[in-house]
Amino acid sequence: MDGLRMIAVLSVVLYHFGLPGLPGGFIGVDVFFVISGFLIGGILWRDLTTTGTLSLARFYTRRVKRLAPAYFAMTALTALAAWAILLPFEFREFGKELIAATLYLSNIHFWRGEGYFDIGAENKVLLHTWSLAVEEQFYIVLPFVILLFKRSRRALLFALSLAFATSLIACLALTPTDQTSTFYLFPFRAWELLTGVLLAIWGIERHARWSYHPALSWAGLGLILAGASLISAQGFPGWQAFVPALGTALLLANGRHHNPVNDGLSTAPVIFIGKISYSLYLWHWPVLVLSRYWRDGYSGGLEAALWLAFAFVLATLSWAYIETPFRRMQPKNGWRVLAALALPSAIMLGLGALAYVKDGLPSRFGPEARIHIQAAADFNQDWSRCHTPTSGPFEGVELCPIGPEGPPRVVIWGDSHLRALKEGLEQAAYTAQIPALILWHAGCPPLFGLTKSESYATPAQDAACVRDTARIRDGLKTLPQAHTLFLVARWAYYASGHGIGAGADNTIQLKGYDAPTNAEALSRALNASLPEMAQQFSRIFVFRQPPEFPDYDSREMARLLAHHRIEHPGERTTIARDTALTRDTRPLFTPYTTSGQITLIDPWPEICTNDTCSVIPPDAPSAQGWYFDSNHLTNTAARALAPLFAPLFEAPQ
Repeated sequence: MDGLRMIAVLSVVLYHFGLPGLPGGFIGVDVFFVISGFLIGGILWRDLTTTGTLSLARFYTRRVKRLAPAYFAMTALTALAAWAILLPFEFREFGKELIAATLYLSNIHFWRGEGYFDIGAENKVLLHTWSLAVEEQFYIVLPFVILLFKRSRRALLFALSLAFATSLIACLALTPTDQTSTFYLFPFRAWELLTGVLLAIWGIERHARWSYHPALSWAGLGLILAGASLISAQGFPGWQAFVPALGTALLLANGRHHNPVNDGLSTAPVIFIGKISYSLYLWHWPVLVLSRYWRDGYSGGLEAALWLAFAFVLATLSWAYIETPFRRMQPKNGWRVLAALALPSAIMLGLGALAYVKDGLPSRFGPEARIHIQAAADFNQDWSRCHTPTSGPFEGVELCPIGPEGPPRVVIWGDSHLRALKEGLEQAAYTAQIPALILWHAGCPPLFGLTKSESYATPAQDAACVRDTARIRDGLKTLPQAHTLFLVARWAYYASGHGIGAGADNTIQLKGYDAPTNAEALSRALNASLPEMAQQFSRIFVFRQPPEFPDYDSREMARLLAHHRIEHPGERTTIARDTALTRDTRPLFTPYTTSGQITLIDPWPEICTNDTCSVIPPDAPSAQGWYFDSNHLTNTAARALAPLFAPLFEAPQ
């Protein structure tokens, strides 16, 4: 059993630490699920067979002694480390994670956020506790199911088998369309735990010897190793989860047979890693996330190996001085153990609530760091009025009404730069009491007749841009009361074909109108789009893209200052105006502003002096940051620029 645990935990840990050749190492969790079901199912069935009932106090006391002490030790030290290094908005999120994990609801918490394999999930400090939550939710249900059917073994076996089949079929059916749900939620993972439960019941009832033929062990090991080496995150769990689950079941069923596989899994080093597997699983992920965050990524494989070794040290100490002593305790009253759980639970819940309610405790850091901390957290907005129609002229396009209710008089179309301006536009719309409509698609130029290919977008995402543009083109004609169109985009990116600074490797290629270059494609698209737009809109405004800052990212700057790696931002927060002008696309619009086809709304005077531009404009109140990253404005900047948007909401002359 410990040998199987070793395989499971090393698969997960080495996968997370980036060992090559283990694209499916996350299947170690599936191995754990089957092992857990086998052990706990066997314990419960033997209790039922011996006594005719179950002692819930005894069962949950064992669970608490097994899991809680090491968990609370991990979360206590992790919370301390997180307090020292996480920025406030990240520490606030950690508080939510801590509450959810302590209540065994973290799988639901993460299900509502990013998927396990999404970008951003790697910064969730307690992400790994999702699997513990799945197990505990299962073990809240299983004993009561057994008690419900305890008078009829046949009915109980039928209920467990039906639950297995239902869970498996649901997992297979829904994974292609809702992978996040089938990955995180226990009803879709219950079949894996029930695989172990049913195997244990079968063995007990049949008085199994658990020793049959070496081929079973070889096949089981082969399936698990194949899963870790070949299984893809895409489409998981689905049918792919059946591979490690079956492999684990085969190894368990043949666990007492003497053969090279079982003998190898019974050696002292393997057994030791198996014994510390729970603590290692608990510690490895916080060590990985927080060390990588603090170090701003690892310098190479050697550093990763050192942090992995540190996780092993913590796991060994946890197993020796926390897990083992608490597991050996024999309290006279099991309910007292459960009651004792209340104090550390309350402490963790209190810490989590404090971090959340106090917005991550920004006072932990100095005033200069707080400027950039505020900017880093100043990008979230209220999108409660936004929706994506499933039918109609704007099908699949995200629409965001702003201002008072009513048919839109002003239409605002753009990319992520428009999203950054949302609060300022909304403020201007409410001030003028004019309803407006935002249409946005990130990374997609708001002009007709263009296709694009981006280095960090998939072909499907590139195609979605073309699809949404076509739908917007037709949908605009269904807004007869709209008189004004406002176009907002990262024009410099589309014209040059690449980003700047840390994003310089992000490239985009525009095609259309037989243009040889991006800039020419953009120019020809403007020339073709504006007359068509003018047929419906009496006024067309364009937002001059704010200057870009190649070396600035509010999150990175906040970390550097908070962790005392630098004392002052230096030149990263300013840029010479002449340098900024090298990526200015105002000349692209000059022919159209001169002819009166468009009106340019210009934020540069608010951001730049005659000589320099700054992410913290000199006239900004309380030295507030106006940039989230090298090119996106913060909500603070958007609100400060709201007066510039007033002409949009004036009645046409």
